[in-house]
Amino acid sequence: MSGRNFLFVYPETPDTYWSFRHALAFVGKKALMPPLGLATIAALLPECYDCRIIDMNIEPLLEDDILSADLVLLSAMIVQRESFDEVVARCGKLGVPVAAGGPYPTSCREDIRGVDHFILNEGEVTFPLFLRDWERGNPAAVYESDAKPDLAGVPIPRYDLFDVNKYNVMPLQFSRGCPFGCEFCDIPGLFGHRPRVKPPARFIRELDALLKTGFTGNVFIVDDNFIGNTGAVKDLLREIVPWQKKQGRRIQFCTEASVNLAADPELMDLMREAGFYMAFIGLETPVRESLEHTGKVQNLRVNVDEAVRAIQSRGIEVSGGFIVGFDSDPADVFDRQIGFIRELAVPTAMIGLLTALPNTGLHDRLRAEGRLLSLSTGNNTHDLELNFLPRLPAELLRNGYRRILGTIYSPRIYFRRCLDFFDRLPRARETRVEGGGGKTFSKRNALALLRSVFRQTFSAYGLVYLVYLFRALIKHPDHYVRIFTMAIQGHHLFRITRQTEEFAMHNDSARGTMGVRARM
Repeated sequence: MSGRNFLFVYPETPDTYWSFRHALAFVGKKALMPPLGLATIAALLPECYDCRIIDMNIEPLLEDDILSADLVLLSAMIVQRESFDEVVARCGKLGVPVAAGGPYPTSCREDIRGVDHFILNEGEVTFPLFLRDWERGNPAAVYESDAKPDLAGVPIPRYDLFDVNKYNVMPLQFSRGCPFGCEFCDIPGLFGHRPRVKPPARFIRELDALLKTGFTGNVFIVDDNFIGNTGAVKDLLREIVPWQKKQGRRIQFCTEASVNLAADPELMDLMREAGFYMAFIGLETPVRESLEHTGKVQNLRVNVDEAVRAIQSRGIEVSGGFIVGFDSDPADVFDRQIGFIRELAVPTAMIGLLTALPNTGLHDRLRAEGRLLSLSTGNNTHDLELNFLPRLPAELLRNGYRRILGTIYSPRIYFRRCLDFFDRLPRARETRVEGGGGKTFSKRNALALLRSVFRQTFSAYGLVYLVYLFRALIKHPDHYVRIFTMAIQGHHLFRITRQTEEFAMHNDSARGTMGVRARM
């Protein structure tokens, strides 16, 4: 029988807008969120197996860690490709077999070298097949299946394998799949168009398991579209509301949703009552032709400005996703995006260059048109190299994108959006729960506040920061936690913007040098 000492490894995630790494130091955390997929797969192992998880965003992977394992199991997103490949190479040199799954291996298996066993698609289906063969001593090279598991039977993740105090947010999942078909999105290709959900009682059990670890704070429901099945979501929320009251409202929720959330007042009110403080929504672009071309039909059915205001009026922050580089984008799209983001009062605007991910209609179309250049890095906010031939000149896109970032994340303009956002919120007592760490003035909140005051006051944008604090606290003192949370998030966003610009200037210089050499 093969060995039963399994080491799960989560590769390092590069420092991007999404990582919030520069903000985490203010709250004494090492990483934003642990790998839910690995904790779920670990829960499928029988008790006779020894297993642990090393998250390389928290701690280094040592040679002794690898040598002590009978098998190293990796899961990764495309953006983690570089770290993933390094871990595979290290295991190969040490003679320890590697199994891999998750979005990156599932989408890019043919481009990956050195992995002994691929466990692809949804692990609840394929991992038991691998484990059966592993115990028989003859595991295959590839396990894949189009079967979609019933989420009622998914095991409760092994939260006990994490040091929850090192993370700022803990992940839970309620559903998989999305009913929409945006051309650039890989979720329907990975998980299907029909959202599958967990029974509410099962989700509550997972919350209870999380609380047993001692964690309280923010929980990210990682569904790619939490409201994909609105009836099921309402049933869940009606269970969460009394659970929150029983637990003393120790949890605040954030998630991802589509903009049609605003068309359902009952759903928004239930989310508010359940303790939701933020929803990430794909707002994409103000260019109607681009929305039509990419199949973003849900955004065409509403007035986006009114929709965002409706959600914000419930005390729920809208964190927005925006994209430039669509085939239908006009040359003035950059100015239009800047104005769009300002008018929506979306403080955290994750804007990126369009990228063609595997398992998307966009990828298939561009390949058929001969416009696909390379595999996406998965980093659409920090990598300025396009992996396809765009309709607008590539240099115009890169420079316009840099101008958007430099504008929306200048401290003055960012803090102006924050103030506009607070003007749209109801009073904190009306929202039942204040996001970003709770309403109570906890030790954690107090330390974060002090770090913010001392570090940001004496930063290059200190005067703008102090003006923001004064105006926000005078007008909205009941939202003090959010006021400081957004200031701290701004610190990260400003630093990443500077890094992106420095990286772009370095690349510009390199391209110029290569051009001179070519002419010589």
